[in-house]
Amino acid sequence: MTLPPPRDPVAAVTHPDPYPYYAELVAQRPLYRDEALGLWVASSAPAVTAVLLSPLARVRPPGEPVPKALLGTPAGEIFRRLVRMTDGGGHEAAKYAVAATLQSLDAERVAEESARWARPLAGDGVDPAGLTSFAFALPVHVVGSLLGIPPARLRQTSEWMGQFVRCLVPTSTPAQIERGTRAAGQLLELGRETLDGAADGLLPTLARQARRAGVEGADAVIANGIGFMSQAYEATAGIFGNTLLALARQPGLRESVALEPAVLPAVVREVLRHDSPVQNTRRFVAAAGRMAGLEMAEGDAVLVVLAAANRDPAANARPHDFDARRRDRRLFTFGMGVHACPGEMLAVSIATAGVRALLDAGLDPAGLPARLTYRPSANTRIPLFDMIN
Repeated sequence: MTLPPPRDPVAAVTHPDPYPYYAELVAQRPLYRDEALGLWVASSAPAVTAVLLSPLARVRPPGEPVPKALLGTPAGEIFRRLVRMTDGGGHEAAKYAVAATLQSLDAERVAEESARWARPLAGDGVDPAGLTSFAFALPVHVVGSLLGIPPARLRQTSEWMGQFVRCLVPTSTPAQIERGTRAAGQLLELGRETLDGAADGLLPTLARQARRAGVEGADAVIANGIGFMSQAYEATAGIFGNTLLALARQPGLRESVALEPAVLPAVVREVLRHDSPVQNTRRFVAAAGRMAGLEMAEGDAVLVVLAAANRDPAANARPHDFDARRRDRRLFTFGMGVHACPGEMLAVSIATAGVRALLDAGLDPAGLPARLTYRPSANTRIPLFDMIN
């Protein structure tokens, strides 16, 4: 049965198969104004590149650096200090500190830490009802441990993180905002305790890098440490789930991974392109001018469809083929320019360890598509296999 296409690029995020629709956008409407959504939509590789690199583009509306619903709350205090959500004064120094901290991570150590937590969290690995909980818990346990959070507090940290991220989206209910802001306060307190007590770890490293960059105060360090976990929470869960779906839908791919386990990280990297966990992001026009060749007004919003650009034939040959051994892969999932995410190695390592732990425990992905739904979201594509959202 042929599925109807998504009604718009936002609905496409959780559509069973948005990629024919994205291909149509790339071919016929690479950059257009969607009046129903009230924003511009960039989908082709050239349009996405132009918007992400434009000096006119900002990550937040100029008049609303923090969502109004979060003003005056602990969640708002975290949000306004996140490097990925700020522009202008101080951004470059803070961005340098964050990037230098992540670059200090040793890939072997990250892989070991990911495997260390994946094995016990996976359990027997064969019950699909536990996959969603596992997908969200693993990145928080790994990143939290790397930050220096005590192991005994990671389970609670994961629960707080789930509540926190739910209060950040525009569709959050008052109850979700209340729970999320309360959880944000707990995370801030935990961050202070960790920074005061940990001699080693990413959080002390971030504090040192921040001082070198001229960023003063512990609050920015703690907020961005929390940001490491919040970014990993949803995006890595999406990579993990979409990798399981790729294995489920392609028996030949499962056989390749079984015969040659070392190919799994390459599979995960191709999943990042072929079925991106982060389908889109937004940019806001700070001043009237031309962006990607079109005149835009101050305050205009642009939906940047990263998942469509990943499958633009101008960026990747045979874009709809899944090819783990693809050469010269162009990947838009982590963005580009001043707000490019530097966490690719970390995300790939965690997702790889999670999938490997489940396969080693005996999980057969073949039956997972029959249970599939997607977590409601306007930008992240996260499979749910146990109907919990």
